[in-house]
Amino acid sequence: MTIRIILLIATCLISTAQAGNWPIQTTIYRGTTPTLDGVIAPGEYDDATRIDGVDGWNSQFTPVADPADLGIVVWAKHDGENLYFAFDITDDILYAIDIDRWLPDNNAQAHELTRKGWPWFGDGVELLVNAAYKWSDEDRQNNAGDGSSWQMVCSTHKSRLGGLGVGGLMEGEQRSMKSAWDNYQKWIRDGSMQAAVRLKDAKKEGKGFVIEWLVKPDPCLEVAPGKFWNPEMGPVKMGLNIAASDIDEKERGADNFGNFHHEDWWAGEKDKRTWLKQWGTMVVMPHGRGTPR
Repeated sequence: MTIRIILLIATCLISTAQAGNWPIQTTIYRGTTPTLDGVIAPGEYDDATRIDGVDGWNSQFTPVADPADLGIVVWAKHDGENLYFAFDITDDILYAIDIDRWLPDNNAQAHELTRKGWPWFGDGVELLVNAAYKWSDEDRQNNAGDGSSWQMVCSTHKSRLGGLGVGGLMEGEQRSMKSAWDNYQKWIRDGSMQAAVRLKDAKKEGKGFVIEWLVKPDPCLEVAPGKFWNPEMGPVKMGLNIAASDIDEKERGADNFGNFHHEDWWAGEKDKRTWLKQWGTMVVMPHGRGTPR
């Protein structure tokens, strides 16, 4: 009896670790191939999984009180080859577009396209994937900066390919690791990750912007050493987190780090949301929604 109890407890502990510490999950299905042009065309993401925010998300800085201030709709799917995300962002004030590109007091190099800069400073989205779906129970374990786990940025006002003033992909965290920085920059330059950013026509669509983002499994979704995701693997669990960033006038972020106005996260607690164990889960299915298994 004692041995059975011990085994039962051990099984429960293992199941808990595999389920992740942040109890939020979404399922991604196979669909048609979208066009990366920053336009959510009618029907283009009808076969994708939809996630709405930022209501119910977790605030790193000032909580969002008005949906016109910051809102997000996310779609996610794959086409059997690549993984796709689309983001429709509501944002009433666009940093460096509606207002000046001001600098935070604690980093005069925030807009340098170097490891000293802050790639995530501005309006945009951060996408975090833990393809290996492994983490430690220890605190402060961040991503590896390679295909097993990563954190990348898509900004409205700067990019690796276009420079300052052109929205697109930027190297994310952990930028303190040169290996991560080099991996991210290579992925952007060789097209392993691609993104299209478009500012909305405010009169027709309301204020904000749209991002469409492509992720190639090889080298960006390394589910095991040397093995990259493909539909033949069947259902595959990966860690996932998403952040929407909103910088407005400097005074609106008073008392926040870097004078950020908002930064809201799909999963994770304040100050802990980048820890691997705090990410949510996406289950990538090999088939389309409603397809018999």
